[in-house]
Amino acid sequence: MAQSIASYLVSKNNLESSYYFDSAATSREEIGAYMYPPAISKLNQHKIPVVRHKARQITDKDLKSFDEIYYMDSNNLRNLRMMFSSDSLKNVHPMLDRDISDPWYTGNFDETFDDLMEALLNILDIE
Repeated sequence: MAQSIASYLVSKNNLESSYYFDSAATSREEIGAYMYPPAISKLNQHKIPVVRHKARQITDKDLKSFDEIYYMDSNNLRNLRMMFSSDSLKNVHPMLDRDISDPWYTGNFDETFDDLMEALLNILDIE
């Protein structure tokens, strides 16, 4: 959902030349899977185009090639710390000052959507 929302906000604000987004997991549980259907429904409800994306795991190359990397919750941060040295995590930041609710566990896609929208508006510095 985050990648789709980010891409939509960038397009809506004519910022395509300034940003590139990708999404990667810190676990291997959903590698190769497409977006969860209720997440697609939530994006459709808000008329946000769905970015076609298959889950993949974050790599050392990602840490080196992206200017900024954002994680959604403390579990992601824990996984990143287990996978990579602290020196390689210098460009890694939380999306919000709190965990973003994971709808896989809560079933609450409204809360997750709202959290992601808040985070991405702040990151992109747009209203």
